[in-house]
Amino acid sequence: MATSNSKEPLNLENIETSKLKNLNSTQDFKNLENLDMLNIGIVGHIDHGKTTLLAKLTGKFADTHSEELKRGITIKLGYADKIIEKNNKKRYISFIDCPGHEMLMATMLSGAALIDAAILVIAANEGIKPQTKEHLIALQAKNINKILIIQNKIDLITKEQALESYKIIKQFVKGTIAENATIIPISAQQEININKINDFLMEVEIPKRDTESKPEFIIARSFDINRPGTKISELHGGVIAGILKKGTLKIGDEIEIKPGISEKQANQLIYKTIKTKIISIYRGSYPIQKATPGGSLAFETELDNILTKADSLSGCIAGIPGTLPEINDKIKIKYNLFPEVIGMSEKTKTEDLKPTEIIMLSINTTTTVGKIQKIKNNEVEFSLKIPIVPIKGDTVGLARNINSHWRLIGFGEIL
Repeated sequence: MATSNSKEPLNLENIETSKLKNLNSTQDFKNLENLDMLNIGIVGHIDHGKTTLLAKLTGKFADTHSEELKRGITIKLGYADKIIEKNNKKRYISFIDCPGHEMLMATMLSGAALIDAAILVIAANEGIKPQTKEHLIALQAKNINKILIIQNKIDLITKEQALESYKIIKQFVKGTIAENATIIPISAQQEININKINDFLMEVEIPKRDTESKPEFIIARSFDINRPGTKISELHGGVIAGILKKGTLKIGDEIEIKPGISEKQANQLIYKTIKTKIISIYRGSYPIQKATPGGSLAFETELDNILTKADSLSGCIAGIPGTLPEINDKIKIKYNLFPEVIGMSEKTKTEDLKPTEIIMLSINTTTTVGKIQKIKNNEVEFSLKIPIVPIKGDTVGLARNINSHWRLIGFGEIL
């Protein structure tokens, strides 16, 4: 670490990333940078058991925010990590717990932008719900085609009901990206068949990682990890956490963060890029010297904690100074609309986009609202309320406000 010896080690367990519970030896820690990495999203309808399943898989309860604990639902993206082993092979798995509530679809899309594969949880006693459909389509919108389906809560139904539930799930995924997905019946609460999930995690093909391009670090969370009363000499810098999509970053690297911070000037919000230096790097709560794509990461920086507290930099992108695209309040995408609006209890045909219409856009971990300026040949131009850093080829989720709810209607690609 690049911090002084007088400081206590940085403990990322305090900042809602994760503390690895399954490192079996010091050798695991030493080889952490050499392990295959996978980012796995856990998605599905509210109360179908996603967070409980994650807790059984990793030993970490991801709903760490007080409001989440009080309401019993996932509000923000939750994180947990685990090293799994089979036939003397090991993998480092970063789990991302995506919220299932319909009002938090933008957050779910942000989570989907970070993952390599997904576990879709369906409660056997409740079956297919609107957000089950919405999350499956969201995975398609983000081009996630490696999916495991978990038929949860089988302890609450009879064998006959479980078989009927299985048939309904098979019919539900027919013709979708999950048509050939494995379905595993489990009880997360009773820890039945949990070990079968590890087989899937060990068999998922590791995506080819681009370590040669200029770094693009997608910021999902930012924190102030210092406790009240910490001595000035023992203060840690602001922390940013997320996924490195490409490139390599190491301790001591200078980085810039875009769009950065906003300031009000003449009744207008002006965004300013932030520049800082990486002090230390963590996977879970374990320090590494160099970050490569795959697995969740956290960087301690030289930033004042005022700039990173309360997820204030969530949705930004970090990279080497001068290598990221310019901040832009306009965007052009090529889009596809779904035949039906996703998440509605009744079938509702998706209407075409209209000039001047307001659409919610989900891009990586950024959510913004865009006003349509021009439409032609499945290409649309938006003026944005909150500017973004547009990276060509990145996927975009499109949502329309229908009866005061943002409903997923399609997806696109930045041109």
